[in-house]
Amino acid sequence: MLPALSRLRSLLALGALALLVAAPNAGAAGLVETARACRADRAAFCGDVSLGGGAVRACLRARLDALSTRCREALLASADATPSRTTAPDAPLRDLAYGPDPKQRLDVYRPAEARGAPVLFMVHGGAWAIGDKEADAVVDAKVAHFLPQGWIFISVDYRLLPAADVATQAEDVARALAFAQRHATEWGGDPRRFVLMGHSAGAHLVALLTADPALARRFGAAPWRGTVALDSAVYDVPALMTARHLRLYDRAFGTDPAAWTEVSPLHRLSGRPAPMLLICSTRRDDACPQARAFAAAARARGGDARIFATPQSHREINRDLGEANAETRAVDAFLAAAVP
Repeated sequence: MLPALSRLRSLLALGALALLVAAPNAGAAGLVETARACRADRAAFCGDVSLGGGAVRACLRARLDALSTRCREALLASADATPSRTTAPDAPLRDLAYGPDPKQRLDVYRPAEARGAPVLFMVHGGAWAIGDKEADAVVDAKVAHFLPQGWIFISVDYRLLPAADVATQAEDVARALAFAQRHATEWGGDPRRFVLMGHSAGAHLVALLTADPALARRFGAAPWRGTVALDSAVYDVPALMTARHLRLYDRAFGTDPAAWTEVSPLHRLSGRPAPMLLICSTRRDDACPQARAFAAAARARGGDARIFATPQSHREINRDLGEANAETRAVDAFLAAAVP
């Protein structure tokens, strides 16, 4: 990502956060809508305004006539629900190193004055070869939704193909998890109240660690409360690789059947896994069948594995988690049960 684009993305995300936490009683749907509607206006008119104390909201309201119609209407609609005192989230902690490689970094998004907060630990997708912890679809709606609920949100980068094979990527995620648990208290989090989440390739990696937690324990990670896998189609790697499949899987998994088994969540299941919510898109031929087979195997070992099938696309499942939709409600219910 180019530095200028990265700075702009960060600016817009922080502006969204400032607006969201200013009206915690307005309801999640209204909060996300206000943030989305006013991103461009915040950057255009209030980009130099510091977060905190409702300063961004005050800046925008002072320029109502100049705002876009969508932002102005969303801002006014939320005014009645805005309390007289507001609290901005703490500034994100960016690019914290959990290893020596430049890709071994994570970002921490924190509610204001968090103490003992639960932690959502997010692993991005990208066919094991691309992706970024700061991508809008990875961060924006999730941070907007989960921070006002009191969650800390951690977004993780890891080494990618071809520099690191899939097994090494799982090790990177394990290292990042152990690092985050060790430092969670410093950030206002509770190391005993972690939930793993991943999308696509990231969903495969968190499912692999959940299937065989010994992979994570090797790097010092402690048990976590649950795992949310967002639309992986790779729970049974041998089955995938011996059927008709996309070329991207050849690059990720190669041609060695023994190597397939090593990185196959279904084949690495051991003991009773942590509770899992497996979200799958019905628009894909293999996502839901793979999820159901993996869930059945987890349940056979005494695990709690739930399926949420959705007509959302692969991209929408990631991008729209946190908005007012059935997927978000399913994740909220799962998190409430996993981390009471």
